[in-house]
Amino acid sequence: LPDDQQQGPEHLASACEEVVAGRDAHEGPQNPHGRGIAERLQQSIQGLEDDLGVTLFDRKARGLELTHKGSLFLRHAAQILSDVSNARMAFAEDASEGQGAVGRLSLGVTSLVAGYVLSDILSRFRRAFPQAEVSAIEDNGEYLQHLLIGGELDVAVLLTSSVRDRAALNVETLLVSPTRLWLPMGHPLTDAEAISLDDLAGEPMILLTIDEIEDATRRLMAAMQVRPDIAFRTRSVEAVRSLVATGAGVALLPSLVYRPWSLEGDRIAIRDVSGDLPSVQVGLCWRKGAPLSPVARNFIRLAQGAVTER
Repeated sequence: LPDDQQQGPEHLASACEEVVAGRDAHEGPQNPHGRGIAERLQQSIQGLEDDLGVTLFDRKARGLELTHKGSLFLRHAAQILSDVSNARMAFAEDASEGQGAVGRLSLGVTSLVAGYVLSDILSRFRRAFPQAEVSAIEDNGEYLQHLLIGGELDVAVLLTSSVRDRAALNVETLLVSPTRLWLPMGHPLTDAEAISLDDLAGEPMILLTIDEIEDATRRLMAAMQVRPDIAFRTRSVEAVRSLVATGAGVALLPSLVYRPWSLEGDRIAIRDVSGDLPSVQVGLCWRKGAPLSPVARNFIRLAQGAVTER
C-alpha cells in the first residue's frame, strides 16, 4: 500500500473484527473506527483487494460484511499479528528469567474454552517458549477447580462464573463476550430495527449444552412471556452453526463462538438483542497461596496480553 494508506495491520484487523461481529465499522464518531478514519480505512481495504485480486467485503447500505475470502484473510492477518507479538515478547524476556522458558505446565480447560480461547493462547505460548512442556486436560469447571485446589493443575482456563471457592482460588477474567442472536440469512429479524427477547416467541431454538451455556440460555427463555420451542439440543458448536444456517432455528450464544459461515459454506447472521442478556466471562484460575513455577507465571503473563474482548 502507499505510505499514506499504511495504517498498520492492527487497524484493518480490528475493523474486520467489528464487521464480523455484526457492527458497522463506520457508524459514527463514537466508534473507534468511525468517520475519523473511515476514508483512509476504505482506501486501505480497496488497496488490499486490488493487491490480492479478491473481494474482502460486500458493500451494503448498512455497512460492510466480510466475504468468505475476507474471513480467510482476517485469519491470516490475525496470525501475523500474533507472531509479531510473540517475537516481541521473546526478545523482551530478561536473561535472568531464562529459566521460565523451560519446565512443565499442567493446564486444565473446559470444552467451550478449549477451541475458542486456549488454542490461540497455547499456540502463542509454544512459539514464545518452545522448550516448555505442556500437559493439558479438558473437563468441567467443577472438576478442574478440584484439581487446582489439590495441586494437580497449575492453571485452568475456564468460564469464571463457574468458580465457586474464591477463597482458595485466584481468578482473573481475560475477556467478556456478550450473548447475541444467531439467525439464518433471510430471516425476518435480520432486517429488524431492534430485537427484543419477546420477538423470539415461538421461534425454534437451537440449544448448546456445554459448560454453563445451557443454564444461561434457559434462564433467558424463562424470562420470556412466550417461551420459544427447543428444536434441537447439541454439545457441538459446529452443529449449531449448520442448523441455524440452514433455517432449522435460531440460537442465543456468546459472540466468542460466532463465525459467519457454517462448515457447508452457508452464511449466518448475528444481531444484538435488547434487554439484560448475560455475558460469558473467560479467564484464568490458579491456587491461592501456592508458589507458581516460572513457566506457569510466563503462561499467565502471556495469556493476559493475548486475549481481547469478543
